[in-house]
Amino acid sequence: MPNRSTRLAVAGAAVAGAAAVLAGWRGARLLHPAGRTFAAEVTIWGTPDRPSGVRLLDLPGRYRATARLSKGVPTPGSWPDVLGLAVRLHRPRGRPFDLLISSSNAAPVLRHLPLPRRRFAGTYSTIMSYRVGRRRIWLAALADPESVDLGRSLDDVVAATREAVPRLVLAVASAAGPWRPFGQVALGGPVDPRADAALAFDPVGNLPPGLRAAGPLAWLREQTYAGSRRARGASTAWPPPG
Repeated sequence: MPNRSTRLAVAGAAVAGAAAVLAGWRGARLLHPAGRTFAAEVTIWGTPDRPSGVRLLDLPGRYRATARLSKGVPTPGSWPDVLGLAVRLHRPRGRPFDLLISSSNAAPVLRHLPLPRRRFAGTYSTIMSYRVGRRRIWLAALADPESVDLGRSLDDVVAATREAVPRLVLAVASAAGPWRPFGQVALGGPVDPRADAALAFDPVGNLPPGLRAAGPLAWLREQTYAGSRRARGASTAWPPPG
């Protein structure tokens, strides 16, 4: 009888293969195919009162970033959808940090669920948890009440970046604890659509030291994203070629 690692490998290949077929049929990303990518900057304020245990989140710093806002299905225009925010934080050395979060709710129970909504400003949660040592944490982006509004459509988001510098607050929490802000992401101008099409995130492999994805959702996400990237001919190999 196959051992557990063999069964997981077979199941993973099946999930990744199915994701590749579906993404190939769609001719785009399997998840969140409609989106816009922006130059961005991430500022980390740190967590001096109660460190998370991840140096990248605990120590102040400023990083060049790439951010993508997207619609999950996607539904037309400003119709409700599970909205997505993907942030790639470019570290000075080593792999980047890919933070992928979905529209959700700040409340303890609801923060674990992807929830459709109309407005791009609001709470985004990782849905899946991360392990830091023996502890589980969740990450989020929260609406900044002092930021320009992002509107209800991708066109509205682009317009907002041309008027001002929209911001979202980055935060960390336990399963039931309050969100504790540790930084912000500021959106710059949109990038070329071809760069958006080529961009490929890895929410399980591209993590900073001390942080690892946890639970069955992380495994499913890893296989699904791998299959989708394969169908698109996209790669997250590090360092990048060239």
